[in-house]
Amino acid sequence: MTTPKTAIKLHNTKTRRKEVFAPIDADNVRMYVCGPTVYDRAHLGNARPVIVFDVLYRLLRHVYGPDHVTYVRNFTDVDDKINARAAESGRAIGEITAETTQWFLDDMAAVGALEPNAMPRATQYITQMVAMIEDLIAKGHAYAAEGHVLFAVGSYAEYGALSGRSIDDMIAGARVEVAPYKRNPMDFVLWKPSDEKTPGWDSPWGRGRPGWHIECSAMAHDLLGAHFDIHGGGNDLLFPHHENEIAQSKCAGHEFANVWMHNEMLQVEGKKMSKSLGNFFTVRDLLDQGVPGEVIRFVMLSTHYRKPMDWTEKKRDEAEKTLRKWRAQTKDVIPGQIHQTALSDLADDLNTSGVIAELHRLSAASDVTTLLASAQILGLLTEELGGWQCAGLADGADLSKLDDLTHYITAMRKKAIQTKDFSAIDTMKAKLLDAGVEVRMSKAGVELVPSDQFNSERLWLIGRERGAEA
Repeated sequence: MTTPKTAIKLHNTKTRRKEVFAPIDADNVRMYVCGPTVYDRAHLGNARPVIVFDVLYRLLRHVYGPDHVTYVRNFTDVDDKINARAAESGRAIGEITAETTQWFLDDMAAVGALEPNAMPRATQYITQMVAMIEDLIAKGHAYAAEGHVLFAVGSYAEYGALSGRSIDDMIAGARVEVAPYKRNPMDFVLWKPSDEKTPGWDSPWGRGRPGWHIECSAMAHDLLGAHFDIHGGGNDLLFPHHENEIAQSKCAGHEFANVWMHNEMLQVEGKKMSKSLGNFFTVRDLLDQGVPGEVIRFVMLSTHYRKPMDWTEKKRDEAEKTLRKWRAQTKDVIPGQIHQTALSDLADDLNTSGVIAELHRLSAASDVTTLLASAQILGLLTEELGGWQCAGLADGADLSKLDDLTHYITAMRKKAIQTKDFSAIDTMKAKLLDAGVEVRMSKAGVELVPSDQFNSERLWLIGRERGAEA
């Protein structure tokens, strides 16, 4: 394959600098991203790494060709959280993981994520995990103790290099379970015993199940080889998960990943998302509330992936208005060429906010074919995500909305006469005028009259805003 014209630069967590991306094999660019533990619905924060690395996947496919990129994202379907959910619900573990895996796939498709080339389940790779653990024991990097197998952190001199932590600092700063069978407080579990009620597999150390970290090392090796290009995930996985992956893979003799990428976390209205604050919601919650998946995607991409992303109602509304405008502009348009500025921004460590700024400029210039092509490399304005902008605008819907708004403005007018404050009704009149609707008031009442400039989409937005206020 010839050298691509577009040079991609990526920030490598391992080296702490932005580097020109040079694949090991340009005919087979390989990327592994840590996926979800499937026991419940994906919350909004879970969608961020999916969208971020979906954009990288699209960029790699554009530069190297769709047939020359392999993207793997796993499902953790053996975990104590899953076991606990099964115990409290009385449902079978396999039933729970099958259901929640499909939920995840449906929700991520709704926000425009392409499916990776491979989506392995941890339970499908137990044999490979056992073999890797046996190899680590044979090489003196792991030991068996009381039905467990633990990785000996002290056997790997570079432990902590990815996260930039020393072992002493990690011991002091982490809540580490110091079991009596551990030789070192930082040693982590590769295998643990299972009782009769817990999923388990036969192994040289008795019936048990794998620890969390070993699964990604085993699956990445099996599907991508001992040496591959990119490993990604949220920065909450940097330590200990990714640190442990590197340690066990390197000690098994694997070169593992060249580039490590991590996205920052998500906030809601400036605060950490948590159930205690009442600002915790899932992707499905938003979709069921009528927030289009494309709008969720746009808001996510409006902030650079290495910066905290703040989800706000204002951003959501602005994203929806922008996408409605762009979809109206590009209706029945065939995509042209991606604008070089947009492509350069995206290739510069996924500067998606820069691409969106260029999309605004293309929209203002009415360069609709370039706008469409440049948006689609972000996964926006695609046919798969289309259709939502016409929701609620079926035949006769506009007339019913005018009737609803007439009653609403009549009530507003009555209140304004009582309070002598006409600011709210003046604002509503201005919005309706912008939508091509004249507001006529008389002693007989209120009449809304569509003009030649009537815009049904703007009217729909006014109705939506009123519904949100109510």
